[in-house]
Amino acid sequence: MSAQATKNCITLKGSAQIIVEYLKYGIHSILFQRGIYPAENFDSTQQYGLTILMSKDPKIETFLKNVLSQTEEWLSKNMINKISMVITNAHSKEVLECWDFKMQAEMGDNQSADPTQRTSSKEVLRIQNEIRDVMRQISATVSYLPLLDCICTFDVMIHTLENTELPAKWDETGAIVIQNAQAVQLRSFSTGLHKVETVVNYKMST
Repeated sequence: MSAQATKNCITLKGSAQIIVEYLKYGIHSILFQRGIYPAENFDSTQQYGLTILMSKDPKIETFLKNVLSQTEEWLSKNMINKISMVITNAHSKEVLECWDFKMQAEMGDNQSADPTQRTSSKEVLRIQNEIRDVMRQISATVSYLPLLDCICTFDVMIHTLENTELPAKWDETGAIVIQNAQAVQLRSFSTGLHKVETVVNYKMST
């Protein structure tokens, strides 16, 4: 694990690292499962006791590294409400799917009023097992999500608290709208300092 954790003591920064790691593997898995890029563009790796397919496209790796490093910084300060992975039709720009990763701050063990002083004694292995269950559900969504039979692109959006100062080259975006939308909520997991819920919103086939 890359999480900052002493003996069963997860800090806010360590919690952010655990969640960003989940986002990395989750987003790569969605890219593969939903066929956004050809299967030969992925390599398999082992994580959470599962085989996960990861894109080996340098542009995707660089893009996600930049987004997730910013996510980790803001999440370690409890400045994020939600991360959205948006899948759009490359030609019409219509939004076909939106994967929402909702973040909710938790009080931790010491219930400190200062979020930076909160810690969690939840075992990392237990957290990883919870994440594994979510990853399995992500893989299973291909059985009921509509086939994406067009060329698609994706983007990742960070929903921050109001008055968050944006880094250079980052822009504010509008709301994501899916016509004839259906939503499915997957399992949640908790680090003791953050609860993460994963929801997929998709366009119903007409």
